Amino acid sequence: MVNANWKFSELEYKRPDTEELVRATQEAIEAVKNAKSGEEVLDIMMAVEERSKRLYTMVTIVNIRHTLDTQDEFYDQENKWIDETFPTLMPYFLQYNAAIEESQFRPYIEEKLGKQYFVEMDLQKKTFCEVNIPLMQQEAKLTDEYQSLMAACQVEFMGEKRNLYGIQKFFEHDDREVRRAAFKAYSDFYHGHEQRLEEIWDELIKIRNEMGRNLGYENYIPVGYMNQGRTDYGQEEVASFREQVKKELVPFCQKLFDAQAKRLGIDKVMAYDEKRVFPDGNARPIGTPEELTEKARQMYEEMSPETGEFFDFMTRYELYDFVTRENKHLGGYCTFLQDLKAPFIFSNFNGTSADINVLTHEAGHAFQAYYASRRMPLHSMTGSTSEVNEIHSMAMELFAYPYMERFFGADTDKYRYAHFIDAFRSIPYLVSVDEFQHRVFAEPGSGPSDWRRFWKETEQKYMPWRSYDGNEFLESGGFWMQKQHVFLYPFYYVDYALAQIDAFALYRKQLAGEDAWGSYLKLCGMGGKYGYFETLERAGIPMPLDEDTVKETAEFAEKQAEVLKAKVPGLREKIV
Repeated sequence: MVNANWKFSELEYKRPDTEELVRATQEAIEAVKNAKSGEEVLDIMMAVEERSKRLYTMVTIVNIRHTLDTQDEFYDQENKWIDETFPTLMPYFLQYNAAIEESQFRPYIEEKLGKQYFVEMDLQKKTFCEVNIPLMQQEAKLTDEYQSLMAACQVEFMGEKRNLYGIQKFFEHDDREVRRAAFKAYSDFYHGHEQRLEEIWDELIKIRNEMGRNLGYENYIPVGYMNQGRTDYGQEEVASFREQVKKELVPFCQKLFDAQAKRLGIDKVMAYDEKRVFPDGNARPIGTPEELTEKARQMYEEMSPETGEFFDFMTRYELYDFVTRENKHLGGYCTFLQDLKAPFIFSNFNGTSADINVLTHEAGHAFQAYYASRRMPLHSMTGSTSEVNEIHSMAMELFAYPYMERFFGADTDKYRYAHFIDAFRSIPYLVSVDEFQHRVFAEPGSGPSDWRRFWKETEQKYMPWRSYDGNEFLESGGFWMQKQHVFLYPFYYVDYALAQIDAFALYRKQLAGEDAWGSYLKLCGMGGKYGYFETLERAGIPMPLDEDTVKETAEFAEKQAEVLKAKVPGLREKIV
């Protein structure tokens, strides 16, 4: 029993008893087979749910503490144990799923939980075979090595050792030569580790493609799609979406960069200039991490009763860590302690506006998990697929606009404009990463020189403005390796692009005086009860795979960028 006044740092971790777990799962399987009614099957499922929540809460504690300090020996070993052990448990979990699927009382379960519950079960079955267990273990070792390498990064710059997040704040520096040097130091880290990163990626490609072949596919791509929960659409629709981005969004992105070059007084925006939006400096958050967290609490209290309750819960139980430290894993994420119905937010503040972007983004994930977990009968139904989950986070970034004065003071209008155009300009990059991954997995005989060529060609297709000012490593196509999703989460990245389109749609509704927040709450509350298309339809959100939706997004962005820019002193000129 957890103390009512618990804090995350005080939670006790106990390694799960896998032998007991297997025994209990086998008993549950027999109980389902022998059940006399649908009510009895549902009762068995609820008992399994309680045991599952306790199990995955322990796993999540390990994952969080391991990423907070990748050099903590105890949690490093526990993380390795989980990576080795859990693939071996999958056959028992799938046998349990099969018992539910094959039960004569399945119609009753469908009536209570919805058909999507069984769709998810079917995907788990299609993406697993026992011969893949050693491959899953190898994959986990490689991804853990990658994360440890990134977390241990130390780049010497301007007299200090900095991690990769610490150095990125200099990409916004007022001195262009400092920006250039910082970007070079950043890329030099990847260039210096190029051989091992390429080796890890090569091994991951081979392992994942072998997994796909073992499941009866030509390569890993169909498995990657199923792992992302995609059942309503496939590769053809994604490829069409990428082309729509190129046709409808890329031209305005080019205009935005041309306007930025004129604003900064330079001939062309280089890669190291892209984050420097204003000649007199970008907006920076005001306050320490602790002060920014308190401002976030105030914001969510004002935003709605639901968000106020949520962030008070996060604060009371200390369910976030925003401070950048040595050996802390890079990036930001939200995860969930199932047994406590408690989200956890992880981030790395570096003193730039990205701190607030990540805070509001991950708070969107956390709010949805908090909100839906109190409404869904099973934890597996709390979250949806990632192209829905990322709407929760990206829309929250935009819903936070009215409250940004407390974070940025006099520079608030700068923040809003820079955030808006950055969100829009990120979409071509997101689809670039997606197309790059498709090419690599579809050509399993390719090697490092091919990957650089693939990236360069894809980058030029979707980001024709991108130039590295003679940096040989990056000009040759080395930029692909700086994105962790390529290594850790194959085929995830396009989901951010799909979700960004829908986040803009909710923002457009808000600006039009419609009940955007009501649509958002409905979206959050549905969790994963329905498929992708049905979820969007029920929430009243347009389908981003439709050609008209992408075009409407481009038209909206052009108009809204002008509105936001006109509020920034000194930026009265029209984007041309």
